[in-house]
Amino acid sequence: MAIVDTFRFSDAEYETRLAKVRQAMEAAGLDVLVTSDPSNMAWLTGYDGWSFYVHQAVVIGPFGDPVWFGREQDAQGALRTCYMTDPDIIGYPDYFVQSPDVHPMDYLAAKLTERSWHNGRIGVEMDNYWFSARGYQALSAGLPNELIDATNLINWLRAVKSPAELDRMRKAARIVERMHARIAEKVEPGIRKCDLVADIYDAALRYDPELGYGGDYPAIVPLLPSGTDAAAPHLTWDDKPMKAGEGTFFEIAGCFRRYHCPLSRTVFLGKPTQQFLDAEQAVLEGMEAGLEAARAGNVCEDIAIAFFDVLQRHEIIKNNRTGYPIGLSYPPDWGERTCSLRPGDRTELQPGMTFHFMTGLWMEDWGFEITESIAITDGAPECLAEVPRKLLVKQ
Repeated sequence: MAIVDTFRFSDAEYETRLAKVRQAMEAAGLDVLVTSDPSNMAWLTGYDGWSFYVHQAVVIGPFGDPVWFGREQDAQGALRTCYMTDPDIIGYPDYFVQSPDVHPMDYLAAKLTERSWHNGRIGVEMDNYWFSARGYQALSAGLPNELIDATNLINWLRAVKSPAELDRMRKAARIVERMHARIAEKVEPGIRKCDLVADIYDAALRYDPELGYGGDYPAIVPLLPSGTDAAAPHLTWDDKPMKAGEGTFFEIAGCFRRYHCPLSRTVFLGKPTQQFLDAEQAVLEGMEAGLEAARAGNVCEDIAIAFFDVLQRHEIIKNNRTGYPIGLSYPPDWGERTCSLRPGDRTELQPGMTFHFMTGLWMEDWGFEITESIAITDGAPECLAEVPRKLLVKQ
């Protein structure tokens, strides 16, 4: 019998997810689906482990439970986190790991053949971080038919969150609130960034008796560039002291059981420049307009257009998307890689969808971020976290 994580979702939730996947497979003409995205693997089975640096997958066949496939030593983790039983946990021997002569997908092809699942139309996620070109070649070589691209088939099914998933994201929101409170408490001129990040991680992970839970590791590390470096959105930290007269944005996420709530705020040490005050005004006005458009029945571009129209009135140009869906994620990305909040994306907004409304500005020699994570409802959107929506100034 599988040893079950006490924090896993109900059997009924997993059954509903599997039924949705099989319905989508039928619509796509697939008999078998191989997903190597660790978020999809977790969503379908509950599997949770830091094993995505080696080849692994969950296979959905024409009948029965999903099949977990991965490194033999990680099968012990599958038994402890997946809801399936031993026959549906397949571990490959360690000599397949990073070998120039054999590949784990050779082993998977043989196992699919043993189950007589090899002759049908088999879908794989050709464009994701965890399925390599060599893996595709090895799996193709071991199967009689051409593989079908099923990239993001499962990702789209995850777009509307269940009440149980929203509960996890709200728990993550409580964590990110604690993280930003710690930043506000600790940040000052002279504090070394590495020390501040240590405090951020402490707030992100430490068990909180009031909340009744601790945090999980986020899919992206804290991003906190300062001054002119803030023109680059994805710089991390160093061991240099923070300086007066500079702005720093903090893009971080609370994470609970792999569900994320990203949230960004900007700090200015000293008297903020007019440039930062103007940016704050434009972003906050634009965010209000975007939130008003974030209603079920509208489409993704409605949020983006509302925001960009305000920026244009303030003569600010943002040439990148202004948000993306969030939820269950593993490194290196806390986004779900489906729709985007950008002009031209006509994806309809539905209750239960969740987005990081990424209203960040990255200009030539400065940057500014005040963002919200939102859930679409039957009315006005829910902002998952409650952190003062303003530029934090510390003299």
